[in-house]
Amino acid sequence: MIALTGVAGGARRTRLPRAADRLPLGKSGLKVSPICLGMTSSPETVVAAYESGVNFFFVTGDLHWPLYDPLRRGLATLLQGSPSRRQEIVVAIVSYLDNPLFSALQFHEVIAEVPGLEYVDLIIAGAVSSPESFYSRLDSIARARAGGHLGARAIGATFHQRTLALVADHYDLLDIGYIRYNSAHPGARTDLFPFFSGRRSSLVFNFKSVMSRVTREMFDALRVPASYWLPSPVDYYRFVLSRPEIDGILCSPMLPEEVKELASALERPPLTGDEEEYMVRMSSAVHTAVLT
Repeated sequence: MIALTGVAGGARRTRLPRAADRLPLGKSGLKVSPICLGMTSSPETVVAAYESGVNFFFVTGDLHWPLYDPLRRGLATLLQGSPSRRQEIVVAIVSYLDNPLFSALQFHEVIAEVPGLEYVDLIIAGAVSSPESFYSRLDSIARARAGGHLGARAIGATFHQRTLALVADHYDLLDIGYIRYNSAHPGARTDLFPFFSGRRSSLVFNFKSVMSRVTREMFDALRVPASYWLPSPVDYYRFVLSRPEIDGILCSPMLPEEVKELASALERPPLTGDEEEYMVRMSSAVHTAVLT
């Protein structure tokens, strides 16, 4: 029998962010939805996300290029249907290249691939994992933005090392930073969230929100009473967005129906402390196979 009680610390939100909300993207002057759409399986999902209020899209410039083809085609559909939409949407292009360091080629390849895109709004250093990589790549993307040839107004990074996210926060180096926080990896509650400066202008978004979620098969294998709550995929997004330290999420709904399900879930209240802790303990029990 699992002990699934306890209270998670920290401030609580009274309302979850909604797709139609708009947040200032650092000091860029741009405004983005708290939902950032990444990899998907169909162009129709991109259109459905936009119609639900999403104006923020995340495309790879190199790694995983084939997997982002539906997103690129969806963006083309949006822009070809109404060229004026280009002023309404914010497109981020992420590069994972370390060497050669941030050649503009991969950014231009995305621009050339999507009719009507014309420029990139936000350039992102992907998977920053060391101080040396962070500082050199920060310099590169800052130079690329300053050069003006991409049209970029904002810079960001995705972090695989949370201490680097704290450096970016304390020195206000970015317009947006992406971190990993979920019920199976809740360490940010103790080594990141309490140390945010509160002075930053940048946004903090989460990625891999549904990573290691508990499936029905995993849940049944625990042999807990049927009355116990099995969180749905969208509850893992609610888990993340219940934290006021996180402004939004990078998510990958595959189908238009999943976009609608997420939008509906965000109309619900934030998780309570008990619900949050329940999900952490459930994930821990499943992924360590330890029943406490």
